[in-house]
Amino acid sequence: MRTKIVATLGPATEGYGKLKALAQNGVRIFRLNFSHAQPASFAQAIKDIRGLENELGLPLTVMGDLCGAKIRIGEIKGSPRTVNKDQIVCLGLPDTEAAADRDLVFIGLNHPELLMGLEPEMPVSLSDGMLQFKVSRVVKRDKLFEMTAQNDGLLSSHKGIAFPGKFHPMPAMTEKDKRDLHEGLDLGLNAVALSFVQTKDDVLDLKAEIKRHGRAVPVVSKLERKNALDNLESILAATDVVMVARGDLGLECPLSYLPIIQKQIIRACRHAQKASIVATQMLLSMVKNPVPTRAEATDVANAILDGADCVMLSEETAVGSYPIEAVKLISEIAGRTESYFLERLNGPYAPKNKQNVIKYLTYAACLLAENTDSAALASHTLSGSTVRMLSSRRPSQTIFGLTPYPDVLRALNFFWGVEPRLVEESASGHMELVQKFIQNEPRFTPKQSVVICSGEPTPGQESAFINAIKIYYKG
Repeated sequence: MRTKIVATLGPATEGYGKLKALAQNGVRIFRLNFSHAQPASFAQAIKDIRGLENELGLPLTVMGDLCGAKIRIGEIKGSPRTVNKDQIVCLGLPDTEAAADRDLVFIGLNHPELLMGLEPEMPVSLSDGMLQFKVSRVVKRDKLFEMTAQNDGLLSSHKGIAFPGKFHPMPAMTEKDKRDLHEGLDLGLNAVALSFVQTKDDVLDLKAEIKRHGRAVPVVSKLERKNALDNLESILAATDVVMVARGDLGLECPLSYLPIIQKQIIRACRHAQKASIVATQMLLSMVKNPVPTRAEATDVANAILDGADCVMLSEETAVGSYPIEAVKLISEIAGRTESYFLERLNGPYAPKNKQNVIKYLTYAACLLAENTDSAALASHTLSGSTVRMLSSRRPSQTIFGLTPYPDVLRALNFFWGVEPRLVEESASGHMELVQKFIQNEPRFTPKQSVVICSGEPTPGQESAFINAIKIYYKG
């Protein structure tokens, strides 16, 4: 299977046996959700995953998902309150309640920066989109507003609030996130997901904090704000992986836009050689049912046909009644869909700009593997860049990414079609190391060919990049 599966851990997947079943059925990335638990509560799970790596001979990636600045309203008097369509309510800073109309429900929000610039007709969403409002009147600029309900619903205390399309002048990483990050890195995280990314600075702040800890692990930027879409190019330049987080993103933009936004993000990721994850409600009905809906099965397939590197399960594996069955099914869907995807693709993606030497060389390597009926592509990498470039071309052959660095090894788990392998550090050249791997790899039979991509710097080369392609026949 070329598509990678991300599974969220929780009560439904506790214990070595269940983790093993997840890995055996295709999970390569285990997500720890720090919104619902402290990093320390996952210590045993991380220990078990490391044990599974040794037992199964598979590199497994542990990704910590930071909570981020989830904004919640305060206490609602008489909560829960029924709100009817066209009903007017007040939204304001807690100290403005006395100035609000006493006949109206008051919603307090202790984040003054979020109310700055709020104007009439701007949308406001509550309770994960179940209650929709529009600002109808500015009572006190930047402090107190009246809003008109767009639908009937139930208003409760401490629910999440969102301002679709509005820039949030708040950093994505909170003090809690920093504490969770350092504790998680101490426990052995291999990747970190950052919630509510809006700009490249959010990504760079997290990378600086990771560097301060003395580690170098990939950052997964969760795209949940409309502002992130406006800044997608610069975010892609800074991040390592992107998550299409369709839950909050679906509150920030009209639902009719979401399918196309997903395709646009995935395509942009592939062009930038950054991995993409599609998340939220992929097989949601399997939380309670042994089979998903037809629409959910099709949704998974469409994400793969869009070109996603990874598909993610959340509640399905964290709290669902059928976590292993959900993984088995998503794996089966991926296997069948990939065959059609490759048939429809009819060869690796060709770069539009043939002046881009690196893209063109990796495309040429994939084309060569296709036309010589080679068993695989292989590359020895210190940073993972050549392997990521090969993956972006979507060859039909498996890409073996060989590296001596455990952090790079587990980072490669995010990329489509890549099988990471840990090799010993050596003074030998890249090409020689790969040839040795091919000779010792039992999956290759004598006289089978493997296309090797290598970056062996030459005297006039300013930076290291792929500059050699070789067809190697196993002896």
